[in-house]
Amino acid sequence: MSAAMAGPSAALAGVPSGIQAQGVWAGRRQLFVRFADEAETATMFTAAALAGELTRLSARSAYHSVSVSGRDALGNAEFLAKALETWIPTLPVLLDGDGQRPEVVKEIGKRFSMIQTTVDFTGPDASVERALETLAASRAVDRAHALVLAPTAETTDGQLLRLVASAHAISDSAILIVHPPAQGDELADRRWQAVMEQGARAHADIRLVMRIPPPAGMR
Repeated sequence: MSAAMAGPSAALAGVPSGIQAQGVWAGRRQLFVRFADEAETATMFTAAALAGELTRLSARSAYHSVSVSGRDALGNAEFLAKALETWIPTLPVLLDGDGQRPEVVKEIGKRFSMIQTTVDFTGPDASVERALETLAASRAVDRAHALVLAPTAETTDGQLLRLVASAHAISDSAILIVHPPAQGDELADRRWQAVMEQGARAHADIRLVMRIPPPAGMR
């Protein structure tokens, strides 16, 4: 196969199967297209090779969907677009990212079934603004979209609820997922009952969900 036919290439940490740890499809069995972090062992895939792997693996077992995640997945937009064009989708495809490339969502967002953006409250204000821009871009390309809010122990209720209100102003059809920090017995804490009561006043579809820890949970 010529390089032109094989398409662009990218470094992946394999195409493992597992249980989605967080977000709108938490608990679902998925195939993970994971872009490799610098510390991970990477394998170079051409777009054609990834399409072939998805075809092979999805035929061998039962999966709910495919998750595209890992380090800066949308930094490989040409690779993703070609792979998802070559593979004839038999499963829904989730784009799971941090929302820092809204302009790329505008270009290739229609190739995904669900676009999920995670805010972990550890970055600068600008990163939150970019995540909200990605939410707007996801709505603009007419794809189902979710905003995952993963507060830390230091995140205040005010910070959380302001982001809920901002997300609602952008898209009243977004699914909002709140993952309490994994410290202690969070769901027994009345704090989260109060947060969800106030959050539900601002946005209809807001859900409190515990993440599935590794090794069972993957992302």
